[in-house]
Amino acid sequence: MATVALNTKDRIANRIAKELKDGDLVNLGIGLPTKVGNFLPEGVEVMLQSENGYIGIGPVTEVDPDLVNAGGQPAGMVTGAAMFDSFMSFNLIRGGHVDATVLGALQVDQNGNLANWMVPGKMVPGMGGAMDLVVGAKKVIIGMEHAAKDGSPKILKQCNLPLTGKQVVDMIVTELAVFTCTDKGLVLEEISEDTDLQTVREKTEADYIVSKNLKKF
Repeated sequence: MATVALNTKDRIANRIAKELKDGDLVNLGIGLPTKVGNFLPEGVEVMLQSENGYIGIGPVTEVDPDLVNAGGQPAGMVTGAAMFDSFMSFNLIRGGHVDATVLGALQVDQNGNLANWMVPGKMVPGMGGAMDLVVGAKKVIIGMEHAAKDGSPKILKQCNLPLTGKQVVDMIVTELAVFTCTDKGLVLEEISEDTDLQTVREKTEADYIVSKNLKKF
């Protein structure tokens, strides 16, 4: 059977899914991160938490207008799902009970700073729960396309948009590369099987270290 080629966002989501461990409680941000649940490795079961008030997000089997994820999209439930108010939801997040959160980003910089909630001059609904997630979750994974629509880098020496959090990012996954954020700065851990180091360098403004154990994904 021929292998179906994944589009850019699905490739990113597929790689991120490999970071999740069996039994994890995971929060998925809106947009690209919502795709991560579709690519969990066989044998890995996680409980997906939505900041609007439930644990146990599952596939949509029947659209219920009262059942949506944090992005307002139709959602389903798995066996064992639980519903609660925002107070309980943010107690879980702020209390350190979320093992990982996967968020999108406008910019990330070499110090692990994150900007993902607004562009000055444009209307925005607010920061939402992102500021709580980046300090409350045990691991913060950023899933985003490597460059902006105009081709400009999104992984920078220093963010120039309003920050969501300082030094909060643990990992960045794009269609080209996987970086980890360490005390020594960004470390390039993996590159896509259809790219090369020169391409990653050309599309990344930030300084980074290339791992001695660089892998392909």
